[in-house]
Amino acid sequence: MTETKIISHWINGAVDAEKSVRTSEVFNPATGQVSANVALATAATVDKAVTAATNAFDSWRHSSLTKRTQVLFAFRELVLQNKEKIAALITAEHGKVLSDASGEVTRGLEVVEFACGIPHLLKGGFSEEVSSGVDVYSIRQPLGPVAIISPFNFPAMVPMWFFPVAIACGNTVVLKPSEKDPSAAMFLAQLWKDAGLPDGVFNVVHGDKESVDALLAHPGIKSVSFVGSTPIAKYVYETGTKNGKRVQALGGAKNHMVVLPDADLELAADAAINAGFGSAGERCMAISAIVAVEPIASALVARIKSRMANIKTGDGTQGADMGPLVSKIHRDKVASYIDAGESAGATLVEDGRKVKVGGEGFFLGPTLFDNVTPEMTIYKDEIFGPVLSVLRVNTYDEALALVNSHPYGNGTAIFTNDGGAARRFQNEVEVGMVGINVPIPVPMAYFSFGGWKNSLFGDTHAHGTEGVHFFTRGKVVTSRWLDPSHGGINLGFPQNS
Repeated sequence: MTETKIISHWINGAVDAEKSVRTSEVFNPATGQVSANVALATAATVDKAVTAATNAFDSWRHSSLTKRTQVLFAFRELVLQNKEKIAALITAEHGKVLSDASGEVTRGLEVVEFACGIPHLLKGGFSEEVSSGVDVYSIRQPLGPVAIISPFNFPAMVPMWFFPVAIACGNTVVLKPSEKDPSAAMFLAQLWKDAGLPDGVFNVVHGDKESVDALLAHPGIKSVSFVGSTPIAKYVYETGTKNGKRVQALGGAKNHMVVLPDADLELAADAAINAGFGSAGERCMAISAIVAVEPIASALVARIKSRMANIKTGDGTQGADMGPLVSKIHRDKVASYIDAGESAGATLVEDGRKVKVGGEGFFLGPTLFDNVTPEMTIYKDEIFGPVLSVLRVNTYDEALALVNSHPYGNGTAIFTNDGGAARRFQNEVEVGMVGINVPIPVPMAYFSFGGWKNSLFGDTHAHGTEGVHFFTRGKVVTSRWLDPSHGGINLGFPQNS
């Protein structure tokens, strides 16, 4: 009998040798089999990682921008060279198909490439002679050790939304990835070391609530970046800020796709399939609610249904279009929402519970509901699975009101050939990220990612200029260098002249 692999922490540039008292099973979702056990950090383990980050901070923050950029470029090349290896690790522990996993790494690399421009991004401002012989200039300085708490659905991309910018700005990092798929984070840690990043600048601790609470309370952690469900995001924000930390906590979503009567229904149906069922719906930017403005609802549903017949659900390494869900518990939870939708009276057009895949994997096929109404739980809740709901309305105003009245405000899309309607929608909709004939409007790395309402706690979005500002503090310096020919004492209040 072979011994189960143990995945430990990465602290101070090496795998932590300390034996963990508590562990958690890591599954291959396609087979249902345990592939490893991951160590769960105690508060003492977290303290060890924070200490390593603290000790590394002073020298890293004073490293030149040129040095930091060289390390970032080297890391970028190593990730690019190992993209397929990282994708394989993601598929083995998350379940998404290999092409989707590879795309995740590519999108994460965009943030690394953005952070490679840190010498320009950290430039301050300068105003000469604001008063006689007085200059004022602004600078941005790193915070110190920062924490990143990332979810299971993007084990490479979501951490990469944050740590390239944090490190480029001169901070040190303690990453707490999901205990469901921890291996990608460990591989990235090794690539950082290979790229020449000093020991202690990037650390990884695995764990559950105990490690999260330890990070939120630790006085050495200066900021917390989080992505996950809204209840936990709210908890992280409230607990972190109570402990004096800067927090950006990105929460859940219920993303609507509004389809106007003039839209290209073939394009809209393709978009609904891709955005609703990609990664088995385990995306915070997945489309889960289609708002069809009559009289096109029946025609759109028919097109979506016909396309669903071609979706192959199976092992992500075997050429399937859609892989399993991440765990049996989550699969069963998503299936319970299908039960609830049926009971509430929605029309079940396609039932993912009927999909049969060999083995013991955590599979659930794509599911489509029609005639969904706003009071149903399948509409109100974030299901985080391959369940697509169609709501029928009669006017644009009804569609807009539906989107704006929902407590989530992460992403949305409108499909139309009317530029005026699209422009009006982007102006009026109360959502942070908007797509026009684009179903998943994830911004490029030089813009910032994040929603409104219950989809974001804190004032700062991920990556882009907002990310640079989050991981730095502004400082304004007012200076006077006295001319040797002048002097004298003046006790009066300084005044501009």
